[in-house]
Amino acid sequence: MTVIWQLGALLSLLSLASAETGHAAWLRYAPLPASVARQYSAPSTVVALNISEVDPVYTAGQELQKGIQGIFGGKVTVANTNISLSSPAIIVSTLGQYVKAYGSETAGHVPELTDDAFWLDTTGDTVQILGQNGRAALYGAFEYLSLIAQGNFSKVAYATAPDAPIRWVNQWDNMDGHIERGYGGDSIVFSNGTIKNDLQRVIDYGRLLASIRINGIIINNVNANATLLNPKGVDGIGRVADALRPYGIQVGISLNFASPSANLVYGNLTTFDPLNQTVIDWWTNVTDTIYDRVPDFAGYLVKANSEGQPGPLTYNRTLAEGANMFASALKPHGGILMFRAFVYDNHINETNWKADRANAAVDFFRDLDGVFDDNVVVQVKYGPIDFQVREPPSPLFAHLRQTGAAIELQITQEYLGQQCHLFYLPPLWHSILDFDLRSDNKSTLVSDVVSGKRFNRTLGGYAGVVNVGVNDTWLGSHLSMSNLYAFGRLAWDPHGDSETILQDWTRLTFSSDPAVIETITDLSLESWPTYESYTGNLGIQTLTDILYTHFGPNPASQDNNGWGQWTRADADSIGMDRTVSNGTGFSGQYPPEVAEVFEDISTTPDNLLLWFHHVNYTTKLKSSGKTVIQHFYDAHYAGAENAQTFATRWERLKGKIDDQRYNETLFRLRYQAGHSIVWRDAINEFYHNMSGIADEAKRVGSHPWRIEAESFDLDGYDVYQVHPFHTASNFTGIVTSSNTTAGTATTTVPFESGTYDIAVGYWDMFNGTSKWVLSLNNKTIGSWLGDNEKYLGHEPSRYLDGHSATRVTFHNITVEKGDTVKIVGTPGGIEPAPLDYVAFLPEGVID
Repeated sequence: MTVIWQLGALLSLLSLASAETGHAAWLRYAPLPASVARQYSAPSTVVALNISEVDPVYTAGQELQKGIQGIFGGKVTVANTNISLSSPAIIVSTLGQYVKAYGSETAGHVPELTDDAFWLDTTGDTVQILGQNGRAALYGAFEYLSLIAQGNFSKVAYATAPDAPIRWVNQWDNMDGHIERGYGGDSIVFSNGTIKNDLQRVIDYGRLLASIRINGIIINNVNANATLLNPKGVDGIGRVADALRPYGIQVGISLNFASPSANLVYGNLTTFDPLNQTVIDWWTNVTDTIYDRVPDFAGYLVKANSEGQPGPLTYNRTLAEGANMFASALKPHGGILMFRAFVYDNHINETNWKADRANAAVDFFRDLDGVFDDNVVVQVKYGPIDFQVREPPSPLFAHLRQTGAAIELQITQEYLGQQCHLFYLPPLWHSILDFDLRSDNKSTLVSDVVSGKRFNRTLGGYAGVVNVGVNDTWLGSHLSMSNLYAFGRLAWDPHGDSETILQDWTRLTFSSDPAVIETITDLSLESWPTYESYTGNLGIQTLTDILYTHFGPNPASQDNNGWGQWTRADADSIGMDRTVSNGTGFSGQYPPEVAEVFEDISTTPDNLLLWFHHVNYTTKLKSSGKTVIQHFYDAHYAGAENAQTFATRWERLKGKIDDQRYNETLFRLRYQAGHSIVWRDAINEFYHNMSGIADEAKRVGSHPWRIEAESFDLDGYDVYQVHPFHTASNFTGIVTSSNTTAGTATTTVPFESGTYDIAVGYWDMFNGTSKWVLSLNNKTIGSWLGDNEKYLGHEPSRYLDGHSATRVTFHNITVEKGDTVKIVGTPGGIEPAPLDYVAFLPEGVID
């Protein structure tokens, strides 16, 4: 029977009754098993002491009603007036409104609540959920629902408060409706140059954000469009704010620094100099206009003088002078100015041994500490470069002693598999948040800097770059949603345990079945080291294509350009020398105790060796005694090998998870298995070719179970030299001779008779859908389409390269030596049915 490996075929088998799209995420409120539900008698009355229907307390009452009815069944009523405390009920309110209704003596047991803190008490017949403010009460309602949705009926009484005041998400949505790094579809906010009329998805998103205690959102891309500031745009901002206000989420926007010189209705200035009074007046007028429409407007996010963006340096003004111009306009309204520290020159010269993009943030901001206005927060990427698979923490955190700081974490997986590769991010985030910078030889955890505790700052916190889209799964991948959930949890409490958070999310999103929890926990916790192993290890960065899509492998793209994400690899050596003694001096940007560790190769951790030191390929690692190059070879093989197990382990959950989410996740894990081999081979071939050093295990460049496509007998197919060379097996593939006529590739099986998995390496390009049919002795054993772009949201490629390269596998095929193998490829659009190889894999062999 023909096997068609495409997601559409998998989904055609679904039972509609059991399908879940993922839209509800962790707020499914799925019914508990009867044996669990009967252990708890949920109150059937909710009292929400709200002032109006736009108050988050009103939202809390509605959410409690929906949640309890979903979890336990039955009817729940909601009232907004006080009832007798002797009656079983859930009371949700601000602490002030509760005292007003019931008297201060009834709240004497409640501790003082700081901003956004709440009190939850389930010890009596009446459940108390009391917030310092309305959104805090809503947070408490979600907390209670999270507990009971997981079957946790413990009697609890506690208060909890956020670690930091700023817990914002940054959307990178463009006004045309597309999203920069948008792997989950188009924008839920913008379309055709304006804010959408239908904001239901925004409301649904606000509900998700409130449930993880996010209190602010920047709705547009940091590469901002000035037209958002026109009257229609301001009204649109207001409509978004109106939609999110019931969830306690304040709206802010990104600004283009040069907006005053754009052709806008407010005026058309000839300058955007931040010290020019007409410019200052212009921004003051814009800001006042926004606050007239949105009185609780959160503030601005500004990217300036980075990657070609305009900014104060254009006029020889300091970054602080630029930031303070906005801060002054915002301050009378209580607004915050988030100023990104992502400022660097993207045209630096690699031949200058001292040049280093990693130095930029400290170089630009160190001397400005204490000069920024007190409502300015410098938003710092977690590492010195750009969301790589492993970086040390940005040393700038140690220099912002008199300035509020926020850490920028990327929830969207830009350099980390783009939601097509499983990557649970919290362990990576913890490696930064838990890092001790040792300022003044005292404990200086990054998390304590951004909370404001370490340097006694009142403003600071967390900014998560998250590009939810119109895809039902929000991020394009069901499993990637654990990162959004965990971001909220860690922004509230950065000391939260990654595994505990993951397991809470799994129970809420999928099931409390122990097998489901164990499998998702194991896969997720293995995902970072697995991805790091087959992409870029030892601190060399991710080794993706930095000039094109940031998705597939292309180590050559790192060097010989001005972007500064260099490896400085040559025939003998690799790595950035960032020492003070002989390199770029970056290590010296850390406080002395940390700088001393990174300056010395003998104390630098192996996993950051190539970040801080330029070494020979034959340098031996402290941790294993292996050479650097052998570690590369071994790690890439080990990582790809483990990635092969992900889909197999997921398959054990069939029947334990609804069919739709099971199959959609299985599709991505199978894709990851194939693409991890593309990564493994590309990186190993590149450095093998560059260094000339053989793999001790004799794997690199040797594929004994593959038949290269160019060695087939070809009819209607031509041999094609692939670029980059290392993204094709044997550096070569085949493509159809025309874009309209099918090609045929034929050969015979050279292997002994037996049962094999047959894997086919091919390329799936954007803007084309080819079809391939694989047969043995003219009997079809499988067919597939080149339509991954319909199901995978990663940045597409129009070329045969590491982004479009992929692999499909057909399992348990009985083969006789000498059988005729034939592939017929029919091109579609620009895609010429490209093929790389066919591998016959005995049990346990990956090749």
